[in-house]
Amino acid sequence: MLHFPVLLEESVEFLISDLDGSYIDCTYGRGGHSQKILSKLSNKASLTSFDKDPEACNDAKNISNKNFSIKNNSFSSLKSYFSANSVDGILYDLGTCSTHLEDASRGFSFMHDGPLDMRFNNKQGSPLSKWINSASYDDILNILYKYGDEKHGKLITKAIIDMRMKTELLSTSQLANLIEDCYPEKRKKLHPATKSFQAFRIFINDELKEIKDSLEQASSIVKKGGRIVVISFHSLEDNLVKNFFKPKKIGFPKDIPINTIENKEFECIAKKIRPTKNEIEENPRSRSAIMRVFEKL
Repeated sequence: MLHFPVLLEESVEFLISDLDGSYIDCTYGRGGHSQKILSKLSNKASLTSFDKDPEACNDAKNISNKNFSIKNNSFSSLKSYFSANSVDGILYDLGTCSTHLEDASRGFSFMHDGPLDMRFNNKQGSPLSKWINSASYDDILNILYKYGDEKHGKLITKAIIDMRMKTELLSTSQLANLIEDCYPEKRKKLHPATKSFQAFRIFINDELKEIKDSLEQASSIVKKGGRIVVISFHSLEDNLVKNFFKPKKIGFPKDIPINTIENKEFECIAKKIRPTKNEIEENPRSRSAIMRVFEKL
């Protein structure tokens, strides 16, 4: 199973400002970005990669560079490893690793039959099947709306509740077929289960909170002049990133004749960079990627 790192050349080019610097790859995946970064850095530099997936960390053992280390931990734990103003660049590739989607046993894909799991770290927490078989109607509906923007959330939620009365939902094919059967639009470019599977995956891994927590830590540990590069794959991620880096406004009481002041910590030096036509043809999953680059002032 192959994994194609998205916007590889562009992201690494923006990331590295000092060949002797300290860098972080927040999502190792299968090491595409990490290996590219290492190929550019000097022996004096360092790269630390993070991944919650034990399989990814096992793959990282193939990298023999002495200036490289891998942490089997969430990127929301950056401050446990780095102090303030100590890192030159941080890269986030927020996409789901292709190996997760192709490996039926991980339970991420509606295209392959497997256990209904969806955890990035399948050694911790509970699989989606445990939650979806006990969650209330309102909780399921809220997840579909909040994280999937699924307009047919009510139909899907009702179908899930009805199915549960007959048998447990334990496999990806059960859930995918259930959604496909109840979905009003039968002929669409996207599989009817696409948004629902996205919503459940985001929920079970608490993805948006982890991204926000990590960005808060990243903004502290990156040096002045250092860069944070983020590759997002859907609007929830991209909007979170954009809003996080917006200048913070400092307001004053109405009786004080001073205009609102903006506290600008980062400059956006590249926004909405997308894959080339050639990259999309080679890797169709890259088509939704958007990269933004922020430099600390």
